[in-house]
Amino acid sequence: MLYDVTIDGKNYRLELNRVDGRWSCRLDGHDVEVEAVLLRPDVLSLRIGNVAYEVKSERIANDLQIWVGSARFAVELRDPRSLRGRSRAADDHGPRKITAPMPGKVVRLLVDEGDKVEAGGGVAIVEAMKMQNEIKSPKQGTVQKILVGEGAAVNAGDVLAIVE
Repeated sequence: MLYDVTIDGKNYRLELNRVDGRWSCRLDGHDVEVEAVLLRPDVLSLRIGNVAYEVKSERIANDLQIWVGSARFAVELRDPRSLRGRSRAADDHGPRKITAPMPGKVVRLLVDEGDKVEAGGGVAIVEAMKMQNEIKSPKQGTVQKILVGEGAAVNAGDVLAIVE
């Protein structure tokens, strides 16, 4: 399996193959000895050489975050095969709800009702576990309604705004 991975803006080519029940890994054309054990659906234990890492993944809105210890990295993962022969089926029709991915507190609204937003543009900042997370618009459009105010406590899944 071949993947293009972007971690904090730096691009890598990752090739994973399963051989005799073990995974082999090549990163940018170099062999890397890795042992991986899935501890939970979002937690992976990795041993690279003689060093062990616990890697946690977290999806925040449409973004993937990877935690290695206390360090957080923004990650994009693309499978080049998925781009072959496929037309992009954008879901840009109709209103889209922007929801809180985790419980927290809205510390700042980045848009007002009626503002134009780009796909991936910031809509609000939600603080959870002393981390501020930018909640982004899933599509280009106009902010139809804002359903929360600054300082509001939100639960995972609560609708923050609607973009049409």
